[in-house]
Amino acid sequence: MHETDRHGAQQPSSTLTSRTGMLYYPVALVARLPFAMMVIGVLTLVVSARGSVELGGLNSAMVGLGIACVGPLIGAAADRFGQRPTLLLAGAANSVLLGALAWVAFSPAPTWVLFLTSFAVGATAPQISPMSRSRLVTIISNELPRQRRPRLLSTVLAYESAADEVIFVFGPVAVGALATTLGAWAPIAGAAILTLCFVTAFAMHRTSAPAKTAEERAATLAPASELWRPALLVTVFGIFTVGLFFGSMLTALTSFMQDRGDAESAGLVYGVMGIGSAIFAIGVALLPARFTLRSRWLVFALMILAGTALLQTADDLPRMLLSLAMMGIGIGPLLVTLYSFGARRSPEGRSATVMTMLGSGLMVGQSLAAAITGVVSTDLGTRAALVLPLVSAALAVLAGAANWALTPAGREPGITTGPIDLD
Repeated sequence: MHETDRHGAQQPSSTLTSRTGMLYYPVALVARLPFAMMVIGVLTLVVSARGSVELGGLNSAMVGLGIACVGPLIGAAADRFGQRPTLLLAGAANSVLLGALAWVAFSPAPTWVLFLTSFAVGATAPQISPMSRSRLVTIISNELPRQRRPRLLSTVLAYESAADEVIFVFGPVAVGALATTLGAWAPIAGAAILTLCFVTAFAMHRTSAPAKTAEERAATLAPASELWRPALLVTVFGIFTVGLFFGSMLTALTSFMQDRGDAESAGLVYGVMGIGSAIFAIGVALLPARFTLRSRWLVFALMILAGTALLQTADDLPRMLLSLAMMGIGIGPLLVTLYSFGARRSPEGRSATVMTMLGSGLMVGQSLAAAITGVVSTDLGTRAALVLPLVSAALAVLAGAANWALTPAGREPGITTGPIDLD
């Protein structure tokens, strides 16, 4: 996939698609669907099997805990041994454990067994989104013309964020459709089948870089201590606050709709934000370079904060839809911005690790906020639950302020994943 100039020297592929092939994108899109189905699928399964919403929420939280504890290690394994063996092993284990969870939920097994199985499901979850970002960022950084890298990187990260938005909107819909038509076990079984088929196809795709030798790893793998740099940690915390927003907003919205006797429509109403978020995420690629990343973080976080402030006055559906639309303007571009920072701040050779840290932070925040917001809505009511998205948005603004202080006004020193300019 290289061109040769008149002197016989190899030149990088002229386009990203010529390097990946068109089939890569639908495979990578469907392969991330099981991850989006996992949390709500476990909730649906356990509530139906054990008759306890509280127990269902706790098991969903155990899935998030498993992702938090082991997800970054899966990313580190991919950086060290290659994505292909790592994803094949994780995908096979996750498919088996999803099937086991469906059986355990309906069996007389004690609660601790259910918790342990849910944790194991999260721990083995193949995080396709971070892996896909890592692949594409690596290709752009190493194989495409230098002058096109900044714009192309922004476009790719915008596409990836939009793809995540679509999947995270469609995932709950798929869970609801399967659970309604076939039973509560069906979403988990469907996730297992999709994992086995599409994660395997993603793992085997030609863009999966081969494992490096010990000598290559020593030459190209930055020390793990570089993962603890403040600039990278504040990026991880920033995306954690976005996860807090997702979890608190969806749960509070469900409570809001339940008060109106139409809880089943919560996912459709939530889609107003998801669709707008996906559209504006794609639009980030059109923003001028002088609108720097550190400025974007603050501007988009403030837009979310404004939407959540309006949310506090939402006492009818039109006002709720308006506030969701305002949040959608900010949330998609903020995700693109955070992943852009993650890509640029990844230590050499640890792109998959960093992207998995970001993906784990998003999922952990979502699971934690969903559990807390569920308790608040039950004990204190919907109005109290609607305050939590405001708190998460305020934390995102504070993280953006900290990032502003940590990010130089010009170029960020120490290019890591490749020679890509920051601002």
